[in-house]
Amino acid sequence: MKNTALTEVHIKEGAKMVPFAGYNMPVQYVGINAEHETVRNGVGVFDVSHMGEFIIKGDHALALIQQVTSNDASKLYDGKVQYSCLPNLDGGIVDDLLVYRIDEKTYMLVVNASNNDKDWDWISKFNTMGADMKNISDRTSLLAIQGPKAAAALQSLTDIDLASMEYYTFKKGTFAGIDNVVISATGYTGAGGFEIYFENANAEHIWNAIFEAGKSFGIKPIGLGARDTLRLEMGFCLYGNDIDDTTSPLEAGLGWVTKFSKEFNNSAALQQQKADGLKRRLVGFEMIDRGIPRHDYLIVDADGNNIGRVTSGTQSPSLQKAIGMGYVDVAFAKEGTEIFISIRDNKIKAKVVKPPFAP
Repeated sequence: MKNTALTEVHIKEGAKMVPFAGYNMPVQYVGINAEHETVRNGVGVFDVSHMGEFIIKGDHALALIQQVTSNDASKLYDGKVQYSCLPNLDGGIVDDLLVYRIDEKTYMLVVNASNNDKDWDWISKFNTMGADMKNISDRTSLLAIQGPKAAAALQSLTDIDLASMEYYTFKKGTFAGIDNVVISATGYTGAGGFEIYFENANAEHIWNAIFEAGKSFGIKPIGLGARDTLRLEMGFCLYGNDIDDTTSPLEAGLGWVTKFSKEFNNSAALQQQKADGLKRRLVGFEMIDRGIPRHDYLIVDADGNNIGRVTSGTQSPSLQKAIGMGYVDVAFAKEGTEIFISIRDNKIKAKVVKPPFAP
Protein backbone atom coordinates (compact mmCIF):
# COMPACT_ATOMS: atom_id res chain seq x y z
CA MET A 1 0.00 0.00 0.00
CA LYS A 2 1.33 3.43 -0.94
CA ASN A 3 1.62 6.45 1.34
CA THR A 4 1.29 10.11 0.42
CA ALA A 5 3.95 12.60 1.49
CA LEU A 6 1.64 13.52 4.40
CA THR A 7 0.66 10.08 5.72
CA GLU A 8 2.73 10.43 8.90
CA VAL A 9 1.22 13.88 9.50
CA HIS A 10 -2.29 12.40 9.34
CA ILE A 11 -1.38 9.65 11.78
CA LYS A 12 0.05 12.22 14.25
CA GLU A 13 -3.19 14.21 13.88
CA GLY A 14 -5.10 11.13 15.04
CA ALA A 15 -6.76 10.34 11.72
CA LYS A 16 -8.45 7.01 11.19
CA MET A 17 -6.51 5.54 8.26
CA VAL A 18 -7.99 3.12 5.72
CA PRO A 19 -6.84 1.54 2.43
CA PHE A 20 -8.24 3.50 -0.51
CA ALA A 21 -7.25 3.06 -4.16
CA GLY A 22 -4.02 1.41 -3.08
CA TYR A 23 -3.11 4.20 -0.65
CA ASN A 24 -3.14 4.56 3.13
CA MET A 25 -5.59 7.47 3.45
CA PRO A 26 -7.36 9.39 6.26
CA VAL A 27 -11.09 8.62 6.22
CA GLN A 28 -11.87 10.86 9.21
CA TYR A 29 -10.28 12.77 12.08
CA VAL A 30 -13.05 13.68 14.55
CA GLY A 31 -16.09 12.39 12.65
CA ILE A 32 -17.62 12.59 9.19
CA ASN A 33 -20.60 14.78 10.13
CA ALA A 34 -18.50 17.36 11.99
CA GLU A 35 -15.96 17.48 9.16
CA HIS A 36 -18.75 17.80 6.58
CA GLU A 37 -20.16 20.83 8.41
CA THR A 38 -16.69 22.39 8.70
CA VAL A 39 -16.37 22.40 4.90
CA ARG A 40 -19.95 23.50 4.20
CA ASN A 41 -19.75 26.44 6.60
CA GLY A 42 -16.05 27.22 7.02
CA VAL A 43 -12.89 25.72 5.57
CA GLY A 44 -11.22 22.31 5.61
CA VAL A 45 -8.21 20.62 4.02
CA PHE A 46 -8.21 17.27 2.20
CA ASP A 47 -5.06 15.41 1.26
CA VAL A 48 -5.95 14.04 -2.18
CA SER A 49 -2.39 13.33 -3.27
CA HIS A 50 -3.46 9.85 -4.34
CA MET A 51 -4.96 11.38 -7.50
CA GLY A 52 -2.99 10.93 -10.73
CA GLU A 53 -1.44 13.66 -12.87
CA PHE A 54 -0.24 13.27 -16.47
CA ILE A 55 1.53 15.92 -18.56
CA ILE A 56 0.86 15.76 -22.31
CA LYS A 57 3.02 18.05 -24.46
CA GLY A 58 3.98 18.75 -28.03
CA ASP A 59 2.47 19.54 -31.42
CA HIS A 60 0.05 16.61 -31.17
CA ALA A 61 -0.97 16.97 -27.51
CA LEU A 62 -4.36 18.52 -28.28
CA ALA A 63 -5.11 15.99 -31.03
CA LEU A 64 -4.52 13.12 -28.60
CA ILE A 65 -6.67 14.70 -25.91
CA GLN A 66 -9.43 15.36 -28.43
CA GLN A 67 -9.45 11.69 -29.45
CA VAL A 68 -9.52 10.16 -25.97
CA THR A 69 -11.79 12.64 -24.14
CA SER A 70 -15.47 13.39 -24.73
CA ASN A 71 -15.44 17.13 -24.05
CA ASP A 72 -14.08 19.64 -26.56
CA ALA A 73 -10.61 20.58 -25.33
CA SER A 74 -10.16 23.00 -28.25
CA LYS A 75 -12.35 25.42 -26.28
CA LEU A 76 -9.75 25.65 -23.51
CA TYR A 77 -7.45 28.65 -23.11
CA ASP A 78 -4.31 29.06 -21.00
CA GLY A 79 -5.30 28.77 -17.33
CA LYS A 80 -8.64 27.09 -17.99
CA VAL A 81 -9.76 23.72 -16.57
CA GLN A 82 -12.33 21.38 -18.12
CA TYR A 83 -14.25 18.42 -16.68
CA SER A 84 -14.37 15.50 -19.12
CA CYS A 85 -14.41 11.73 -19.40
CA LEU A 86 -12.51 9.00 -21.22
CA PRO A 87 -15.04 6.92 -23.17
CA ASN A 88 -14.18 3.29 -23.82
CA LEU A 89 -15.07 1.49 -27.06
CA ASP A 90 -18.04 -0.37 -25.57
CA GLY A 91 -20.28 2.54 -24.55
CA GLY A 92 -18.86 2.93 -21.03
CA ILE A 93 -16.39 5.21 -19.26
CA VAL A 94 -12.72 4.46 -18.60
CA ASP A 95 -12.59 7.36 -16.11
CA ASP A 96 -13.69 10.93 -15.49
CA LEU A 97 -10.96 13.54 -15.28
CA LEU A 98 -9.90 17.18 -15.38
CA VAL A 99 -8.01 18.70 -18.32
CA TYR A 100 -5.77 21.72 -17.57
CA ARG A 101 -4.43 23.82 -20.44
CA ILE A 102 -1.04 25.15 -19.37
CA ASP A 103 -0.26 26.52 -22.82
CA GLU A 104 -1.11 25.76 -26.44
CA LYS A 105 1.07 22.64 -26.48
CA THR A 106 1.05 21.61 -22.81
CA TYR A 107 -1.79 20.03 -20.82
CA MET A 108 -2.18 18.36 -17.44
CA LEU A 109 -4.73 15.58 -16.98
CA VAL A 110 -5.90 14.79 -13.43
CA VAL A 111 -7.32 11.29 -13.06
CA ASN A 112 -8.74 9.12 -10.30
CA ALA A 113 -6.23 7.29 -8.13
CA SER A 114 -7.79 3.87 -8.66
CA ASN A 115 -7.49 4.33 -12.43
CA ASN A 116 -4.01 5.81 -12.66
CA ASP A 117 -2.34 2.88 -14.42
CA LYS A 118 -5.45 2.00 -16.42
CA ASP A 119 -5.82 5.57 -17.72
CA TRP A 120 -2.12 5.85 -18.57
CA ASP A 121 -2.24 2.63 -20.57
CA TRP A 122 -5.50 3.64 -22.28
CA ILE A 123 -4.27 7.06 -23.39
CA SER A 124 -0.88 5.65 -24.43
CA LYS A 125 -2.66 3.11 -26.63
CA PHE A 126 -4.01 5.94 -28.80
CA ASN A 127 -0.84 8.04 -28.80
CA THR A 128 0.06 7.05 -32.35
CA MET A 129 0.96 10.64 -33.25
CA GLY A 130 3.89 10.85 -30.83
CA ALA A 131 2.72 13.31 -28.17
CA ASP A 132 5.14 13.58 -25.25
CA MET A 133 3.57 11.95 -22.17
CA LYS A 134 4.88 12.09 -18.58
CA ASN A 135 3.26 10.51 -15.53
CA ILE A 136 4.10 12.86 -12.64
CA SER A 137 1.69 11.27 -10.13
CA ASP A 138 4.30 9.81 -7.78
CA ARG A 139 6.13 13.10 -7.35
CA THR A 140 3.08 15.36 -7.06
CA SER A 141 1.11 16.24 -3.95
CA LEU A 142 -2.41 17.66 -4.10
CA LEU A 143 -4.38 19.40 -1.35
CA ALA A 144 -8.01 20.49 -1.66
CA ILE A 145 -8.81 23.48 0.56
CA GLN A 146 -12.58 23.67 0.44
CA GLY A 147 -15.30 25.83 1.95
CA PRO A 148 -16.67 29.39 1.82
CA LYS A 149 -13.75 30.72 3.90
CA ALA A 150 -11.05 29.10 1.74
CA ALA A 151 -9.97 32.22 -0.16
CA ALA A 152 -9.70 34.34 2.98
CA ALA A 153 -7.84 31.60 4.85
CA LEU A 154 -5.23 31.16 2.11
CA GLN A 155 -4.77 34.71 0.81
CA SER A 156 -1.85 35.61 3.07
CA LEU A 157 0.19 32.78 1.50
CA THR A 158 0.17 34.07 -2.11
CA ASP A 159 0.18 37.24 -4.21
CA ILE A 160 -2.44 35.69 -6.51
CA ASP A 161 -5.84 37.30 -5.88
CA LEU A 162 -7.75 34.17 -4.90
CA ALA A 163 -11.16 35.77 -4.47
CA SER A 164 -11.15 36.98 -8.07
CA MET A 165 -10.30 33.60 -9.61
CA GLU A 166 -13.13 32.23 -11.71
CA TYR A 167 -14.47 28.72 -11.19
CA TYR A 168 -12.51 26.11 -13.17
CA THR A 169 -9.49 28.32 -13.80
CA PHE A 170 -5.96 28.03 -12.42
CA LYS A 171 -2.78 30.04 -11.99
CA LYS A 172 0.81 29.08 -11.33
CA GLY A 173 2.77 31.11 -8.82
CA THR A 174 4.39 31.32 -5.39
CA PHE A 175 2.48 29.79 -2.47
CA ALA A 176 3.79 29.68 1.11
CA GLY A 177 7.19 30.75 -0.26
CA ILE A 178 7.32 27.84 -2.74
CA ASP A 179 7.58 28.59 -6.48
CA ASN A 180 5.70 26.85 -9.32
CA VAL A 181 2.65 25.87 -7.29
CA VAL A 182 -0.51 25.34 -9.35
CA ILE A 183 -3.53 26.93 -7.64
CA SER A 184 -6.82 25.80 -9.14
CA ALA A 185 -10.32 27.12 -8.35
CA THR A 186 -11.76 23.63 -8.47
CA GLY A 187 -12.97 20.97 -6.06
CA TYR A 188 -15.54 18.24 -5.65
CA THR A 189 -17.50 19.47 -2.64
CA GLY A 190 -19.79 22.20 -4.00
CA ALA A 191 -18.57 24.43 -1.13
CA GLY A 192 -16.09 26.48 -3.17
CA GLY A 193 -12.35 26.57 -2.65
CA PHE A 194 -9.08 25.58 -4.28
CA GLU A 195 -6.89 22.64 -5.20
CA ILE A 196 -3.12 23.14 -5.08
CA TYR A 197 -0.46 20.99 -6.78
CA PHE A 198 3.20 20.94 -5.74
CA GLU A 199 6.26 18.71 -5.40
CA ASN A 200 6.18 16.07 -2.64
CA ALA A 201 9.29 17.58 -1.01
CA ASN A 202 7.28 20.68 -0.10
CA ALA A 203 4.23 18.88 1.27
CA GLU A 204 4.82 19.19 5.01
CA HIS A 205 5.93 22.81 4.74
CA ILE A 206 2.84 23.78 2.74
CA TRP A 207 0.50 21.76 5.01
CA ASN A 208 1.85 23.55 8.10
CA ALA A 209 1.71 26.96 6.42
CA ILE A 210 -1.94 26.45 5.45
CA PHE A 211 -2.96 25.53 8.97
CA GLU A 212 -1.04 28.44 10.48
CA ALA A 213 -2.61 30.91 8.00
CA GLY A 214 -6.08 29.44 8.48
CA LYS A 215 -6.02 29.19 12.26
CA SER A 216 -8.24 32.22 12.84
CA PHE A 217 -10.72 30.87 10.27
CA GLY A 218 -11.19 27.57 12.13
CA ILE A 219 -9.46 25.50 9.44
CA LYS A 220 -9.48 21.74 10.06
CA PRO A 221 -8.13 18.59 8.37
CA ILE A 222 -10.88 16.61 6.62
CA GLY A 223 -11.01 12.93 5.68
CA LEU A 224 -12.30 11.15 2.61
CA GLY A 225 -15.53 10.18 4.40
CA ALA A 226 -16.76 13.78 4.39
CA ARG A 227 -15.52 14.23 0.82
CA ASP A 228 -17.96 11.50 -0.19
CA THR A 229 -20.97 12.99 1.65
CA LEU A 230 -20.17 16.47 0.32
CA ARG A 231 -19.93 15.36 -3.31
CA LEU A 232 -23.08 13.27 -3.00
CA GLU A 233 -25.09 16.23 -1.70
CA MET A 234 -24.13 17.99 -4.95
CA GLY A 235 -25.01 14.99 -7.14
CA PHE A 236 -21.40 14.66 -8.36
CA CYS A 237 -20.51 11.23 -9.77
CA LEU A 238 -17.94 8.99 -8.10
CA TYR A 239 -16.06 6.66 -10.41
CA GLY A 240 -16.56 3.05 -9.39
CA ASN A 241 -19.97 3.85 -7.90
CA ASP A 242 -22.03 6.07 -10.21
CA ILE A 243 -19.97 5.67 -13.38
CA ASP A 244 -17.72 2.87 -14.61
CA ASP A 245 -16.77 0.85 -17.67
CA THR A 246 -20.39 -0.26 -18.13
CA THR A 247 -22.17 3.12 -17.81
CA SER A 248 -22.68 5.46 -20.74
CA PRO A 249 -21.84 9.13 -20.16
CA LEU A 250 -25.29 9.94 -21.57
CA GLU A 251 -27.00 7.60 -19.10
CA ALA A 252 -24.97 9.22 -16.31
CA GLY A 253 -26.20 12.72 -17.16
CA LEU A 254 -22.82 13.70 -18.61
CA GLY A 255 -24.20 14.75 -21.97
CA TRP A 256 -22.89 18.24 -21.18
CA VAL A 257 -19.31 16.93 -21.45
CA THR A 258 -20.07 14.69 -24.45
CA LYS A 259 -19.57 16.96 -27.47
CA PHE A 260 -20.55 15.53 -30.84
CA SER A 261 -19.12 18.60 -32.58
CA LYS A 262 -15.91 16.53 -32.82
CA GLU A 263 -15.01 12.87 -33.26
CA PHE A 264 -13.67 10.97 -30.28
CA ASN A 265 -13.42 7.36 -29.14
CA ASN A 266 -16.83 5.69 -29.64
CA SER A 267 -18.52 9.01 -30.47
CA ALA A 268 -20.55 7.52 -33.34
CA ALA A 269 -22.03 4.81 -31.11
CA LEU A 270 -22.83 7.30 -28.35
CA GLN A 271 -24.48 9.60 -30.87
CA GLN A 272 -26.58 6.67 -32.06
CA GLN A 273 -27.52 5.87 -28.46
CA LYS A 274 -28.73 9.44 -28.04
CA ALA A 275 -30.76 9.24 -31.26
CA ASP A 276 -32.32 5.89 -30.31
CA GLY A 277 -33.23 7.09 -26.82
CA LEU A 278 -31.82 5.96 -23.49
CA LYS A 279 -33.19 2.94 -21.68
CA ARG A 280 -32.00 4.00 -18.22
CA ARG A 281 -30.80 7.14 -16.48
CA LEU A 282 -28.86 8.07 -13.39
CA VAL A 283 -31.24 9.93 -11.05
CA GLY A 284 -31.10 11.49 -7.64
CA PHE A 285 -33.62 10.50 -5.01
CA GLU A 286 -34.48 11.30 -1.43
CA MET A 287 -36.01 8.87 1.02
CA ILE A 288 -39.59 9.45 2.15
CA ASP A 289 -39.73 6.51 4.55
CA ARG A 290 -37.02 5.82 7.11
CA GLY A 291 -34.00 3.97 5.73
CA ILE A 292 -30.55 4.64 4.28
CA PRO A 293 -29.86 3.53 0.69
CA ARG A 294 -26.55 1.80 0.07
CA HIS A 295 -24.51 0.96 -3.02
CA ASP A 296 -26.03 -1.91 -5.04
CA TYR A 297 -29.40 -1.98 -3.22
CA LEU A 298 -32.17 -2.76 -5.69
CA ILE A 299 -34.62 -0.08 -6.78
CA VAL A 300 -38.15 -1.41 -7.37
CA ASP A 301 -41.57 -0.14 -8.38
CA ALA A 302 -44.76 -0.27 -6.29
CA ASP A 303 -45.30 -3.89 -7.33
CA GLY A 304 -41.80 -4.93 -6.36
CA ASN A 305 -40.48 -5.22 -9.92
CA ASN A 306 -36.78 -4.47 -10.28
CA ILE A 307 -36.31 -1.14 -12.09
CA GLY A 308 -32.70 -0.31 -11.21
CA ARG A 309 -30.04 -0.17 -8.53
CA VAL A 310 -28.55 2.31 -6.07
CA THR A 311 -25.06 3.56 -6.90
CA SER A 312 -24.49 5.96 -3.96
CA GLY A 313 -26.41 6.70 -0.79
CA THR A 314 -25.99 8.32 2.61
CA GLN A 315 -27.67 10.18 5.45
CA SER A 316 -27.12 13.79 4.36
CA PRO A 317 -25.49 15.77 7.20
CA SER A 318 -26.73 19.08 5.75
CA LEU A 319 -30.33 18.00 5.07
CA GLN A 320 -30.78 15.50 7.90
CA LYS A 321 -32.42 13.08 5.49
CA ALA A 322 -31.29 10.08 3.48
CA ILE A 323 -30.40 10.70 -0.16
CA GLY A 324 -28.96 8.69 -3.00
CA MET A 325 -28.32 8.22 -6.69
CA GLY A 326 -29.01 5.26 -8.91
CA TYR A 327 -29.83 4.04 -12.39
CA VAL A 328 -33.51 3.45 -13.13
CA ASP A 329 -35.50 2.51 -16.21
CA VAL A 330 -36.16 5.72 -18.11
CA ALA A 331 -39.93 5.50 -17.44
CA PHE A 332 -39.15 6.10 -13.75
CA ALA A 333 -36.59 8.89 -14.21
CA LYS A 334 -38.96 11.87 -14.15
CA GLU A 335 -38.63 14.24 -11.21
CA GLY A 336 -41.23 13.50 -8.53
CA THR A 337 -41.69 9.83 -9.51
CA GLU A 338 -42.25 7.50 -6.56
CA ILE A 339 -39.77 4.65 -6.33
CA PHE A 340 -38.84 2.15 -3.64
CA ILE A 341 -35.48 1.02 -2.30
CA SER A 342 -35.28 -2.63 -1.33
CA ILE A 343 -33.70 -2.68 2.14
CA ARG A 344 -33.58 -6.10 3.82
CA ASP A 345 -36.46 -7.24 1.61
CA ASN A 346 -38.60 -4.25 2.61
CA LYS A 347 -39.82 -1.67 0.07
CA ILE A 348 -38.78 1.74 1.46
CA LYS A 349 -40.45 4.66 -0.28
CA ALA A 350 -38.41 7.36 -2.03
CA LYS A 351 -38.96 9.97 -4.74
CA VAL A 352 -36.86 11.09 -7.67
CA VAL A 353 -35.40 14.59 -7.23
CA LYS A 354 -33.04 16.69 -9.30
CA PRO A 355 -29.56 17.18 -7.79
CA PRO A 356 -27.99 19.07 -6.22
CA PHE A 357 -29.70 17.95 -3.04
CA ALA A 358 -28.13 20.70 -0.93
CA PRO A 359 -28.56 24.35 -1.92
